[in-house]
Amino acid sequence: MFFPKKKQAEPRPVPDHIAIIMDGNGRWAKKRSLPRTAGHAAGAETFRRIATYCKDIGVKYLTVYAFSTENWKRPKEEVDAIMRLLDKYLREAIGQMERDRVKMKFFGDVSVLSEELRALIARTDEISTHFEGCQVNVCVNYGGRDEIMRAARGWAEDGFAGGEEGFSSKLYSSGIPDPDLIIRPGGEKRLSNFLLWQAAYAELYFTDMLWPDFTTADLDAAIDEFDRRTRRFGGI
Repeated sequence: MFFPKKKQAEPRPVPDHIAIIMDGNGRWAKKRSLPRTAGHAAGAETFRRIATYCKDIGVKYLTVYAFSTENWKRPKEEVDAIMRLLDKYLREAIGQMERDRVKMKFFGDVSVLSEELRALIARTDEISTHFEGCQVNVCVNYGGRDEIMRAARGWAEDGFAGGEEGFSSKLYSSGIPDPDLIIRPGGEKRLSNFLLWQAAYAELYFTDMLWPDFTTADLDAAIDEFDRRTRRFGGI
């Protein structure tokens, strides 16, 4: 008896560039009577899962807000814990980037980081030049206003050449398309100084889910919502 082959479902469209404000680590820990550092550790594992999933479903760029220019105001113990997590993640990533086809780029002023972290960041930059793959942009010591001021100084030095494209070329994200979708877990509904220039026409998605609890199903829900929206970019 002949059985016709099942027609394979068409792959669903996904945004080329997703950006995420990874919010809610501290509150996640507090709800469980744990130190805030435990929340950051849980959030780091969520980042790992979501980054891998984005690569698997065809997202070309993932940008995450890991540590802002304002986060230095937090207790030293918490800041130190975040930096240790970044160190741990980079050491693990260096051995896996080319195998997993994941490139890494850092947005922000990394000159203030430790010598060890700067060396690890330089190593990831060097590895990323050798292959094509999903690019993960990690925002560390990053602020949108600071980035715009930095770009404006560079643009002025070039005599304001090139108009908007000339200005954009001075941003950390030079050469990378603006985010299509910005996701903020944690219940807050603001950008908090994240990608202020690049977010001009991004679709925004907010959820009460705290970042450590954010799953691939939650990402799917955000993408489904994105696919239902009509992007006009100022047109009709």
